[in-house]
Amino acid sequence: MMIQDFISEEDGIGVVEVILILVVLIGLVLIFKSQITSLVNDIFDTITEQAGTV
Repeated sequence: MMIQDFISEEDGIGVVEVILILVVLIGLVLIFKSQITSLVNDIFDTITEQAGTV
C-alpha cells in the first residue's frame, strides 16, 4: 500500500522539471568546458605535488 501511494503521489518533482534541469546543467558544462577542465587539472596537480609531503 505504501509503495502504491508513493508512486501515485504527484506532489514531487515531475519528469519535465528533471529533464529541464539536466538540459541546463549539460549546457553549462558545454559552455564552460575549458574552464572546468583547467580547474580540475590544476586541482589534481596541486594534490599530486602535495601528496609527497605527507
